[in-house]
Amino acid sequence: MTTTSISVQYEDFDLTVEVDALSGAGAAGAVASFVGYVRGGDVLAMTLEHYPGMTECALADIAVQAHGRWALLGVRIIHRVGRLLPGERIVFVGVAGSHRGEAFSACQFIMDYLKTQAPFWKKEETADGARWVDARDSDEAALRQWRS
Repeated sequence: MTTTSISVQYEDFDLTVEVDALSGAGAAGAVASFVGYVRGGDVLAMTLEHYPGMTECALADIAVQAHGRWALLGVRIIHRVGRLLPGERIVFVGVAGSHRGEAFSACQFIMDYLKTQAPFWKKEETADGARWVDARDSDEAALRQWRS
């Protein structure tokens, strides 16, 4: 049985709860996960905005593509929105599979697509003011590997 769960939310999430839910009481041979955080340094805060409904559909489509490439048991995507401070969690991607290779690959695939294809807008606050964050060339390059 495969499952997919998508959440776009203001609230933080519990990593242990999310990973344990993906493990399926021993059904999975591997769970790979990624957690993204707000960077510190010159960033004082980050505000993430999204288009409700459209964003969840885009994330669900990314999960469907991952299920189509690998024999996955489960996918969990959580993306936070609102104003976040350095050190706070932004995103969780968890993938359960029978083997580690497919779980690792699917997790990376989902993050690469999420960074470039999901409709989120990020504004960073610094001591010099606020600025909208553009997509990076490195994110686009990472996406290209999955298209070849």
